[in-house]
Amino acid sequence: MVKRVIYIHGFNSSEKSYKAVRFGELMAHYDVDYCVPRLNHEPIEAIIALEQLLTPSTVLLGSSLGGFFATYLSQRYQIPAVVINPAVAPYTLLEPILGPNYNPYQDYNYQLQSRHIDALKALTVTELKHPELLYLLQQTGDEVLNFQHAIKYYSQCKQLIEFGGDHSFNGFERAFSSIVDFLKIRY
Repeated sequence: MVKRVIYIHGFNSSEKSYKAVRFGELMAHYDVDYCVPRLNHEPIEAIIALEQLLTPSTVLLGSSLGGFFATYLSQRYQIPAVVINPAVAPYTLLEPILGPNYNPYQDYNYQLQSRHIDALKALTVTELKHPELLYLLQQTGDEVLNFQHAIKYYSQCKQLIEFGGDHSFNGFERAFSSIVDFLKIRY
């Protein structure tokens, strides 16, 4: 039985992201511990923080870079996960913005360095050994990530593909029942 649901926010986001808050409102009606840890820009620190929250009855949701982290954790620990407009190769997107950056949702400045890119490359799951543990939610109008990369990478996984939308996954609430069903979250 699921006892903990961890929502993993994306890059330059926070625990107050729209999807994290909305899903938390839904989870308030279930007998689960809903966690949305605040993660910083350090990939290894983020993974360590997430690993410390895992229990034998944990399931995951991850959006964008959070979907990348959820995929890594799902495959390493065999945990069910829903990934929402996930980053498949986030290092390719972050390389052009190496240097000074600012996270407006957590209000801090930081330096994105090549070691962060190397850490993301090291966390990449090249082959999904347990695709049945992953559920892809993807909108084709994602203006940040190429939706075709995710559809191909998660091709052996359960998928919900919606035409249009954007990186925030417009109408996220429409997917709530399928998320709860896939993750086997019960009252």
